[in-house]
Amino acid sequence: MNLETVLFYFFAIVTVLAALRVITARNPLHAVLFLVLAFVSSAGIWLLLEAEFLAIVLVLVYVGAVMVLFLFVVMMLDINIERLREGFWRWLPVGLLLAALIGVQMVWVLGAKETSAGMRVVKHAADYSNTKELGRLVYTDYVYPFELAAILLLVAMVAAIALTLRRRRDAKRQDINQQVKVKKQDRLRIVSVPSAYKAGEVQEAVVSPNGHTAD
Repeated sequence: MNLETVLFYFFAIVTVLAALRVITARNPLHAVLFLVLAFVSSAGIWLLLEAEFLAIVLVLVYVGAVMVLFLFVVMMLDINIERLREGFWRWLPVGLLLAALIGVQMVWVLGAKETSAGMRVVKHAADYSNTKELGRLVYTDYVYPFELAAILLLVAMVAAIALTLRRRRDAKRQDINQQVKVKKQDRLRIVSVPSAYKAGEVQEAVVSPNGHTAD
């Protein structure tokens, strides 16, 4: 057993244990921290598979941005832990069934000796660029699925904005057309305000130390 195999089993065990603690931890803050550990361990497995770009993206995007945001949200929210765990035992059989299905698929994939093209997986040279190869595949062989995924994400974003944007009658909004059509006499209006006191009847207001005024 070489060092690469030892590291793979180490990262795999840490990932599985951290994933189990994500769904079994009683404290949501601990669950988020275990999820961060699972992501970091998964990044280690990506490095062993010579997918350096995916490993860096997993650490920078998910661990460095998404999970930090989740961590702050969980820390600021007042979460009822008992109510959150009410449906855990009810959905446990479904979760175990899905976990068994995923485990069977992983064993089947890892146990395969050959790839779908009938070629064995070979080690790449030291100057092999995972990022360059990934970009070549995305923009050549998988360009149409990549563009379709981008369109779907754009449509989902526009739909989310349209669903959350509600016009309220009491809300104040700027009308650009009205601002452009404004005239000079509409910008400044001189109003004659009558004086509150007549000449000679203005009295001085004396302010006492306690804040009251006296004539």
